[in-house]
Amino acid sequence: MQRRELLKMAGAGVAVSVGPAVASAQQIASPADRNTGWFSVRRFGAKGDGAAIDSPSINRAIEACAASGGGTVLFPVGVYLSYSIRLKSKVGIYLDHGAVILAAPTPLDGIATGGYDAAEPQGEWEPYQDYGHNHWHNSLIWGEGLEGVSITGPGLIWGKGLSRGWDWQNDEGMPDATKLGVGNKSIALKNCRNVLLRDFSILMGGHFGVLATGVDNLTIDNLTIDTNRDGIDIDCCRNVRVSNCTVNSPWDDAICPKSSFALGYARPTENLTITNCYVTGGYELGSVLDGTWKLLDGLKWPATGRIKLGTESNGGFRNVTISNCVFEKCQGFALESEDGALVEDVTFTGITMRDIRSAPLFLRLGTRMRGPRDAKPGVMRRVILSNITSSGASPLPSILSGVSGHSIEGVKISDVFLEQVGGGTAEVAALDPEEKEKGYPDPNMFGDLPATGFFIRHVRNLEMSNVEIATRAADARPAFWLRDVDGADFFRVRAPQGAGPVFDLRQVKDFRSFGSRQMADLSLDSVERRKV
Repeated sequence: MQRRELLKMAGAGVAVSVGPAVASAQQIASPADRNTGWFSVRRFGAKGDGAAIDSPSINRAIEACAASGGGTVLFPVGVYLSYSIRLKSKVGIYLDHGAVILAAPTPLDGIATGGYDAAEPQGEWEPYQDYGHNHWHNSLIWGEGLEGVSITGPGLIWGKGLSRGWDWQNDEGMPDATKLGVGNKSIALKNCRNVLLRDFSILMGGHFGVLATGVDNLTIDNLTIDTNRDGIDIDCCRNVRVSNCTVNSPWDDAICPKSSFALGYARPTENLTITNCYVTGGYELGSVLDGTWKLLDGLKWPATGRIKLGTESNGGFRNVTISNCVFEKCQGFALESEDGALVEDVTFTGITMRDIRSAPLFLRLGTRMRGPRDAKPGVMRRVILSNITSSGASPLPSILSGVSGHSIEGVKISDVFLEQVGGGTAEVAALDPEEKEKGYPDPNMFGDLPATGFFIRHVRNLEMSNVEIATRAADARPAFWLRDVDGADFFRVRAPQGAGPVFDLRQVKDFRSFGSRQMADLSLDSVERRKV
């Protein structure tokens, strides 16, 4: 491969050429000086030419920085072809303008010696998560048990040589992540605290652009991620701030808090805020970074690209606020408890969605129970969804679905406008979908649904106010379909004019609707089946 090809993405689309004279100048301009706390990787032998493997030199620079008591390891302009880079406490990585850390390639069946660090052994809990969640060392950049680390600067991390399971864009296999020498994550952090990730970009991040597991006091700010699997995964973490990030991830989730069993015990993700972020799954890989914004063929690609809490959900989610975010050409918001998680005190507010490819809102309390045998089904309660607008969504309505005996509790939905595609038929309106208690949680899991606005099943204490449902095409389905709902207040709701009924009620108790123009106020203590 020509060096020019390796360099063309440097600086997220700005071409860079690095010759001997430039390299020499960088060594002079950025000295490793213990008095200043700056350690240039060039001073430790890194070439930055996109051809030589620079990870040994980079790791020497990090070790020297840590030995001196801490500081910053500088990556000047250049392309640093690397295998695993091992972070240390009190050491920051700074990627300068035009600096690229490029993940080196490996054969499809791995590499016997060299390559990325080996995936560390796991305990008996390894089957409870997918392979990628259980290992951290087999990554381009990783750290474990660290304190006070950062990766900052305007440069680029390009995970070109990382495995991501399958290359959907080129429809071909990737290196097997379970084989020795293969890496599958751009940045992986385990059991760390006081971590800052800011300002850099990630292209083709592998299975995960960022995987943080058991990380406390984590700040992720102003990242741009253009990737073909997950963008940011926040697993079993506490006190996390994600802000001002742009993530394009057509083939997987953009920002994905989880609470898996990967640490060997159930630990919640809690005290989490996600704000001022833009997520999408609708653009060709790399086109967000280079600013061309080329649309993918929406019929060919799943365009996932959403914010989702789950699916791995052993420990739970507590004290979470997601605010002032934009979803475009992707799936909608998902909040899931499938493996015994306690989900409580979650606020989702100030959200704009456009061209949503599935349900705009998906709340699922299920009983997949992938985890220890003694685990009990989870709980989902005290959830607020407010100030949300969605346009051009799929035929799927928003979904609130528990399972029999395990209801979602205490949901308040207010000031919401959902414009759906519509087009539902009378045959679809008559459906009573299967429960699928143990099915993989996804908005499409139930197939076609008999509602235009909200499909609600196994829910207690639901309140909706100032909610409007609109459709682009006529739709025979009711705006709201309810089964096994105990305590439901609807205030000032609007449904599509001249279509199906506003409500289809089945086994509903303590129901009230008032203040709506399309129907008289109604109060029902109990109803087995009624359309209104």
